[in-house]
Amino acid sequence: MVSGGSKTDNTEIIEAVQRMQTFIELNMNERITLHMLARTAGYSPWYTERIFKEITGKSPFAYIRSLRLTMAALKLMYGETKVVDVAFEFVFDSHEGFTRAFSKQFGMSPRKYKAKRELSALFFPSDARTYYLKMMNGDVKLSENPNVNTVFVQVIDRPKRKFIYRPGKKADNYFAYCEEVGCEIWNVLVGIKDALNEPIGVWMPKNLRRPGTSEYFQGVEMPFDYKGDIPEGCEMMELPPCKMMVFHGQPYDDTEFLKVIGALWEVMKTYNPEIYGFTWADEDGPRFQLEPQGYRGYIEGRPVRQIYL
Repeated sequence: MVSGGSKTDNTEIIEAVQRMQTFIELNMNERITLHMLARTAGYSPWYTERIFKEITGKSPFAYIRSLRLTMAALKLMYGETKVVDVAFEFVFDSHEGFTRAFSKQFGMSPRKYKAKRELSALFFPSDARTYYLKMMNGDVKLSENPNVNTVFVQVIDRPKRKFIYRPGKKADNYFAYCEEVGCEIWNVLVGIKDALNEPIGVWMPKNLRRPGTSEYFQGVEMPFDYKGDIPEGCEMMELPPCKMMVFHGQPYDDTEFLKVIGALWEVMKTYNPEIYGFTWADEDGPRFQLEPQGYRGYIEGRPVRQIYL
């Protein structure tokens, strides 16, 4: 077994798997072969597949497919992209093949999943680099199956849209907002028809919010041509198109939601978007959070702009 090697051998294996994970992440929209992964790892194809499965719990291609389907699910959920376009973006040969694979992983078709607006059965891979550091500190052994809380990151496009919300006056966080406005506003927002997505809590930048209103409030995004009713006590504003970097944590016990949110904030605080060609653009739109629900993981997004060199 691979786990029987020395510490030096084990660290080399961990580093090889991390290189493969990074290669996969950077080439998710391209065809990836076992020979490509073997060159990245520096081992034979047979040995590459063996160590990858031992560290991640999945074969390379099962890993890649699960990760692509998760990325596709998030794009369908939060973007305005057609199913067929998502299928080809994530390297499926046909709309039918994508639908079969998607239905097998999520238990429903891509179209139904998008309409349901509930995230489930997503794949969040363990990070070999984090596992490597733990191993170097003597906290784990290679024979243990890694179970690291990782955060999935994706950039999505948000269209020009309207936003129905109830503002506070001074709130800069959820608890202060509930003290000002009350928690019943959430049920009002959930009941608004034709919404683009589920209600969200937002930190609205000063340049986009009405003077005298709070930084934090709750609302729901609507199509830009929405002309329906606005609930009593609510207001409606226009939001410009922007790109959002979405951070999605792993499922957790609901009783731990404050700890989980704090941990994800620490990740966001140190995350450098320039690695992937983006920069923070907080004035372009609101930073948002979805309702914390343990079964799907905590989700938060922050505006970014692409860097053009």
